[in-house]
Amino acid sequence: MPTSLTINGKAHQVDLPDDVPLLWVLRDEVGLTGTKFGCGVAACGACTVHINGEAVRSCQVPLADVDGPITTIEGIGTPDAMAAIQQAWVDYQVAQCGYCQSGQIMQAASLLAEIPEPSDAEIDEAMQGNLCRCGTYPRIRAAIHAASDKMKEV
Repeated sequence: MPTSLTINGKAHQVDLPDDVPLLWVLRDEVGLTGTKFGCGVAACGACTVHINGEAVRSCQVPLADVDGPITTIEGIGTPDAMAAIQQAWVDYQVAQCGYCQSGQIMQAASLLAEIPEPSDAEIDEAMQGNLCRCGTYPRIRAAIHAASDKMKEV
């Protein structure tokens, strides 16, 4: 039976088994490849997306459990109109290899939606489940602070 999903504000119909992870629905069925496969066990955060505005690990969310609108990295900004968090990532040259960055950005966006002016400790706690093998954690923290400052200006 087809499943109706709202992804980045657009309606999609998929006809897949209920146990297919959301990650593969997004990548293989819908063609949104910004969400990355990292570990498959929700330990690295590369597959982070938002459901109802909450950061979740899409590799561990079965299609049957999706209840609400989904936002992926493709849904928070465009190259011509980046979200504050995306622009901060560029300004602070956060990415090295870049593989984990969409998950990092989605987790950071969720944090800023909940806590608009997070402390270093709040950033560290919120981001601890998102791993970066290149070790850009100081730049990630700086970019989150910069995005927070930019969002206050609006």
